[in-house]
Parts: sequence; C-alpha cells; structure tokens
Amino acid sequence: MSGKNFRGVGAIDRTNVDGKAVRNKVLLAAPDNEYGLMRPYLKYIDLPDHLSLHEPTQKVEFVYFPNRGMVSQVVVTKDGRTVEVGVVGSEGYVGAGLAAGLSRSSVREIIQIAGDGFRIMGNALERILRSAPKLQAILNKNTGLQGMQVAQTAACNRLHDIQQRLSRWLLMTQDRVDSEVLPITHDFIATMMGTDRSTVSLAASVLQKKAIIKYERGMVKILNRRKLERSACECYEVIRQFEDDLGLR
Repeated sequence: MSGKNFRGVGAIDRTNVDGKAVRNKVLLAAPDNEYGLMRPYLKYIDLPDHLSLHEPTQKVEFVYFPNRGMVSQVVVTKDGRTVEVGVVGSEGYVGAGLAAGLSRSSVREIIQIAGDGFRIMGNALERILRSAPKLQAILNKNTGLQGMQVAQTAACNRLHDIQQRLSRWLLMTQDRVDSEVLPITHDFIATMMGTDRSTVSLAASVLQKKAIIKYERGMVKILNRRKLERSACECYEVIRQFEDDLGLR
C-alpha cells in the first residue's frame, strides 16, 4: 500500500521557461502572478544521490524546490559524526532560512533519494519576496514545519529505540517519494540515524521477520504500511499532524 502523499494543487499546469513541468507543491501553491515573478529564474536540475546542496555554515546561495526525491537535513559534529534532523520532499523547499531572513544554516542538506527539481538564486528569491506576500506566507509555513520536525526528531533520536525510529523514518521517507520501494542502504540509514550499520540491520531484520518490510541489497520494500505505523513511535503521528494542521497534505 502506497504512503499517503502530500496533496498539491495539481490542476495547475506549470512549467519553467524551458517547458519543464513543475511538481513541487510550494511552486504549485503560489498565486499565478507571484509564480510569474519566479518563473524566469527557475532552473531545472537533476538531483542525484548524495549530492550536497548545502554545507554547514556556508552562505545559502541557492534555494531548491524538489519535484521528486528526498533531501536529508543532517547535523555534523566536529568529530565527523552525523545524524538526520529533518527531511524535505516535493512538499517543501531547501534553503528555508532565507524566508526568515537568515543567510546561513547549521545543517548539511544532501540528496538522500535521487530526483529532480528547480533551483533559484537566493538573492533573486529575496528580491521577488518583496512583491510576493502570499509566496512569503507559504515559505514561512514550510519553514515553521521544518522547525517542528527538527524538534520532534531530536526528541525521537534521544528517547525512542532504534526499531521505532527506523519505522518512523521509513514512513516519512515513503510519504515523500510515494513508493513502496525505497532505494536506500543500511549504511546510509545508519549514517542518517547516527548509529552503526549492525544496529540498523538488527532492527530491519526484526521488521522483515514480521513481514513488514523486505530488504534486498540497496533497497527496502514496505510490505505492510499499517503494521509499520504501529511499529513506529508517536513522533510520526505528531509530525504528520503538524503537516495536516498547516495544510501541507
């Protein structure tokens, strides 16, 4: 059963100036006149696996609007350890600090699942927002959601066991890619969850024995979405409620 995907205003047929179709929910939700201000500056790009869109403390040069795929927001410690604190798919955008007037971010933003989308120069978007109040409100709403997600994920990483966290993570990933098959490895999951591969493999094997998921090399297939939801901690439902309340589903 496929995950519940974010609903956009899909009746709007939008493209950039090169004719590339827009599937990102933020861009689809913008009023026609405000989208028109952005359209000349939107560049279509491929988003391959593990592409870094932004590194910690660097100035935000581009803002990204994914059509497909998923971006991980990762905190990197001084000794090189990492943990994921948020994810972004077609429901949102990368470079959220700009909407709040911030030019830098403390997180690494990296493509976790390949896709495509659009990017715009940060300074161009800042100019456009002065004449685009509804778009500004949409971006602010998404920025707020990302902050809530970071806070809930931080609590989850500290308080819940690895099987609950893995289940929550798989559900959030499926929501954003809208597929039962997730092209991810145990090594990469372990990096995102701030743990080691053997710990992730043990948790995944428990889910596989319960016929909730099937793991093959480089791929996780979700077999039973309802059981996966029951296996997850309450953080998944809390984050999903944030999305519902903000109208992002």
